[in-house]
Amino acid sequence: MASRMPLRSLSRATQLLNVRPWTCSTCRVGSARPLPLRRGVATTPTTNTNTNTPKKPYYVTTPIFYVNAAPHVGHLYTMVMADILKRWQVLLGDSDAQLLTGTDEHGMKIQRAALEAGMDTQAFCDMNCRTFESLAKAANLSHDHFIRTTDPEHREAVQYFWEMLKHRGYIYTSKHEGWYSVSDETFYPQTQVQNSLDPSTGRKRMVSIETGKEVEWSSEINYHFRLSAFKDRLLELYQRPGPDSFITPSTYATELIQSVSSGLQDLSISRPAERLTWGIPVPGDDTQTIYVWLDALVNYLTRAGYPFPPGQEKTSIWPANVQVVGKDIVRFHCVYWPAFLMALDLPLPRNVLVHGHWTMNREKMSKSTGNVVNPFFAIDRFGVDGMRFFLAYQGGLANDADYDNSFITRDYKKWLQGGIGNLASRTIGVAKGKLGSYIQAATSNKLPAPSPADVEHQIMLVQAPPRVAEQMTGLNPRAALQEIMSIIEKTNKYFHAAEPWKTPDPQWVLYNVAESLRITAILLQPFMPGKSQELLEMLRVDTSNPSKRSFAAAVYGSDQDYGQNVQKGYLFLPLLTED
Repeated sequence: MASRMPLRSLSRATQLLNVRPWTCSTCRVGSARPLPLRRGVATTPTTNTNTNTPKKPYYVTTPIFYVNAAPHVGHLYTMVMADILKRWQVLLGDSDAQLLTGTDEHGMKIQRAALEAGMDTQAFCDMNCRTFESLAKAANLSHDHFIRTTDPEHREAVQYFWEMLKHRGYIYTSKHEGWYSVSDETFYPQTQVQNSLDPSTGRKRMVSIETGKEVEWSSEINYHFRLSAFKDRLLELYQRPGPDSFITPSTYATELIQSVSSGLQDLSISRPAERLTWGIPVPGDDTQTIYVWLDALVNYLTRAGYPFPPGQEKTSIWPANVQVVGKDIVRFHCVYWPAFLMALDLPLPRNVLVHGHWTMNREKMSKSTGNVVNPFFAIDRFGVDGMRFFLAYQGGLANDADYDNSFITRDYKKWLQGGIGNLASRTIGVAKGKLGSYIQAATSNKLPAPSPADVEHQIMLVQAPPRVAEQMTGLNPRAALQEIMSIIEKTNKYFHAAEPWKTPDPQWVLYNVAESLRITAILLQPFMPGKSQELLEMLRVDTSNPSKRSFAAAVYGSDQDYGQNVQKGYLFLPLLTED
């Protein structure tokens, strides 16, 4: 590629930079020395540098979603976040990257929802499962498998997992008394419940302090998992430093350290079958049903081929590189799940990415309260890429984010229609059908020296992709997208200041703006897969050569073959104006 970048300005821009060569975190882990990368260019090796064995595919998961009611926009957000992470790895060159999503179809909440609907429980699950599958399709999710906890192979995996826990002495029977939340599918100790008044009925009730869901007193004999035995190992896990941290963002780790340090009680992991019939029976004891969260968490292993055949434990896609979860299920994924895995000496997920909730008028969206946004309606109105952009750009990790149609319209008009779309249209218009000739002239070193403003913009374009990559390595898609849109914002200012429509020879300006659009389109592929492809096609970036659209191609001056016979088009049509 170096022979195809004769730009004097690129050399000058690169000399002015002090950018550390970027390498993905997966490649850095366990590597004796950094890979020799050209400045601003990232590659992904196909083998582990220490063992020469094939590198494990990157594995991303969403939580599996309860089918007790239809999905809302919060579920869409979780799907999109995980999909962005998976597509980013594909952009880096890991074509085997895997994304798992699916549905959780067992438990008392499902059993009661089906009863209230007057439906057979399996038929109820089938109906609502199809809705989540439809949402994944509507969201343009690139998932490789859709798992259901009612799948036969999952049932086998869960029962084998149970038997291994019992074989190792981590399961025992005991009487359990406590406050149980059907909605949360979990027991709460006395310290985590409080009296509350139902605002709609005026009825007094006990609720979980954490979730606000109603709890009921329960006393029963069931099986327990020795969770208390893992307190020290869990605290050590939460305190892993920097790039090796288990939980992102770190604020959630701080909260867990405080909670776990105060002590862990053993966990009730079964329910009497007389109360809960809809689930997986405890092996050898049909009077008990496996706790829905033990059942559900094993799904990530089921997809990876668990139980692993002897000698093949290290050849599966497990462990997950990232597990994306909402903040309301942190305890299940960051306390129970790693403890279960530790008990069986199975590798832990490398990172759990936690995100905040979407709110409406600052109140959490919830299927049970009806305070939700129908994601199918939102996609129909704003387009799948318009919704993906808004959720990724405004969604919170450490904090919640407020949802409003006016916010989506605002961002769509500013960043997509008025930002990317307008810039592309005006650039092509000023070029008057000759954009390819400007690109050829610049990449053939036939232009006069660039102005200071041109060089400043070129430096920005060299710096931007590594900054985006660092944010993605840090599992912060929102910050990465903001870096990408900063390219568009700065390019629009550069374009307006240069006024190329008034300049007799606007060659550097048009080339730099074309490069801004090309690099932006490449980087946007994980976020807006449809519209980014439209922009690349509009710029005539070679479709027959995938490397032209990879992250390694998001380098200033790396492609001299695009821009031929470019025609004006409209990437983002005006939105409907009704509320």
